[in-house]
Amino acid sequence: MLPWTEFGVWLQLGYSENFGDHLVTNHRIDVHHHILPPEYASRVGAERIGRLIVSGRMPDWSPQHSIDAMDRNGIETAVTSISAPGLWFGDDDAAGDLARLCNEYAAEMRRDHPDRFGLFASLPLPDVDASLREIEYALDVLKADGIGLLTHYGGRYPGEPEFQPVFDELNRRKAVVYFHPTEAPCACHSLGDIPAATLDFPFDTTKAVTSLLFAGTFARCRDIRFIFSHAGGTIPFLAERISRLEMRPEFKEKVPNGAIAELKRLYYDTALSANRYAFSALFELVESGQVLFGSDYPFAPEATMTATVKGLAELGLDADVLRGIERDNALGLLPQVAEAIGAADGGF
Repeated sequence: MLPWTEFGVWLQLGYSENFGDHLVTNHRIDVHHHILPPEYASRVGAERIGRLIVSGRMPDWSPQHSIDAMDRNGIETAVTSISAPGLWFGDDDAAGDLARLCNEYAAEMRRDHPDRFGLFASLPLPDVDASLREIEYALDVLKADGIGLLTHYGGRYPGEPEFQPVFDELNRRKAVVYFHPTEAPCACHSLGDIPAATLDFPFDTTKAVTSLLFAGTFARCRDIRFIFSHAGGTIPFLAERISRLEMRPEFKEKVPNGAIAELKRLYYDTALSANRYAFSALFELVESGQVLFGSDYPFAPEATMTATVKGLAELGLDADVLRGIERDNALGLLPQVAEAIGAADGGF
């Protein structure tokens, strides 16, 4: 049973009176929700996918599995993306084919369920020319809600000069860009059997953010809205330490407004982070309007999705702050999602 004060907040937000393990009123927008198209799973392989995950196994997934889990956890719409290990395994042409296959699969899911799924399209990086073509196809033809990227490609981080044309084009389009971490470039330094998702992922997010920060990408590309997974990895904890690099002129010139100011402009999701330890640091760095609901399903199982819902409810947030994190902040970033929901049910 919920404490009375929390019960009151849940009623204000329109929750059902079913306060068991699952909620039945769908209103959340999940910006961190993965798909495993059958052809993608076949080409990449269960072992390669599963070894990065805490469970050690590739999830059993279908669009209906997502919808069922969403319904049980009060999620109205999930914006889908491809997770680690991504698309590129040394063959540019194969990565390009796989990106197109995954993007078209996700677009078909959205056509079949327009108010239930959005789409962050994948790019065949590190092939820049092919990625520029896929941006055009994904945003102009498939009408993707944004672009989903990994934190590095073959050990090359996103701030590297070779990737500037990609971010300049995304900036020109005022795109939403969602980042998901992947395994550290050198797995030889991993801790034995500890899965990459436990430690490598949050630290690789931190590396990607720092790469973009001191390459000047954040300062240059003011019209991109960046979303980083898992509350930004260790960025909230290390923000002040990272900002000390401003003492060096070559770094200072890349962040004319200051490193902390740039980090405060970013968006961060709640996946695996809806707890007081992570939120105490995150809310010191950013306002609540920069925080978005994310589940990491199905790579994190449904129990984790449910724990994220429960964890947010137990943080003692004001009702309007909780509603912003769970819904309104995402709708402000993703107008096509808002339009699809409005067409289906008139909004929340």
